[in-house]
Amino acid sequence: MADITPLRGEGRTVGRITGLWGELLSEFFGTFVLIAFGDGVVAMAVAALPGSGRTAGPTVIFQAAGDWLLITWGWAMAVAFGVWIAGGVSGAHLNPAVTLAFAVRRRFTWAKVLPYWGAQVFGAFVGAALVFLVYHNAIDAFNTAAKTPKSGGGALATYSIFATFPAGYFHGGMVGPLVDQIVGTAFLLIFVVAVIDIRNSAVQSNLAPLAIGLGVAAIGMSYGANAGYAINPARDFGPRLFAFFAGWGKVALPGTYNNGAGFAFSNYFWIPIIGPLIGGTVGILLYDLFIGDVLHARLKLAENVEGPIRETQPGDVVAEGGVPETRRPDESETGTQANRDHRT
Repeated sequence: MADITPLRGEGRTVGRITGLWGELLSEFFGTFVLIAFGDGVVAMAVAALPGSGRTAGPTVIFQAAGDWLLITWGWAMAVAFGVWIAGGVSGAHLNPAVTLAFAVRRRFTWAKVLPYWGAQVFGAFVGAALVFLVYHNAIDAFNTAAKTPKSGGGALATYSIFATFPAGYFHGGMVGPLVDQIVGTAFLLIFVVAVIDIRNSAVQSNLAPLAIGLGVAAIGMSYGANAGYAINPARDFGPRLFAFFAGWGKVALPGTYNNGAGFAFSNYFWIPIIGPLIGGTVGILLYDLFIGDVLHARLKLAENVEGPIRETQPGDVVAEGGVPETRRPDESETGTQANRDHRT
């Protein structure tokens, strides 16, 4: 739609946003949307629905699985729309773990890693600020009804609108939540690289963002209760930093809480940062080891075979030495889409 006049005009400013600066704007805005809707759905479940009289009481939350499913599907849509919005400019990493993994195995430029991280964290911080602006009345009403003022360090429920904490059955231990974050983020990267891999059964018709969102929903449904399935350092640290400045104090940073009845954790803030960074790299390495290398080998074999090679269909009989069910990307898939997904 080149006929749309840029808001900045046609001068030097437009020229400057075609490179890294434009990509950082995209990462900021995509992550802002991600948090505005992701934290927004948690605010709905934790504070707005109880406070508006739509639950059994002003502090009644997480009855059975209903609220959890609301949150997992809300985060799925948040991810999908964040990726749709930013994908055409920056590739829509929206997650430092994705950026690091792509630098390790997808030739993403290492010089862009820290700028991308900064834009993602800043976007998450501003997204959390918007959620607080919209829902501060509901949050205050919940804290009052639950008798957990923010300043007292006990407002864990409303703090959880913004960032994550470990389940009580870990008894304050770090190993369990760290493993959880590594595993969850590893699966996230496996899903992401599978969805955008044009050598594999790549998602068509621009539905890749939706598929990635469904992957996030699957992780939340299967692994979310352990540690809140942050699986994204920016998603956790940006809103956590905002919550600290907004008055939640030590429960946000350094991530310390004790209810006096056996549920306690301390200095937790680094777990949703380090765990996802490790897990993302593990995930992309596992995908390449078990799937990517096989696809690469089959395509290399196909290139060495004389004559046209028909794409086999599931169930086809393949002669010995052939290439079973190898998917070769169409020409239309190897240009714009590849550049967008693996932007350097």
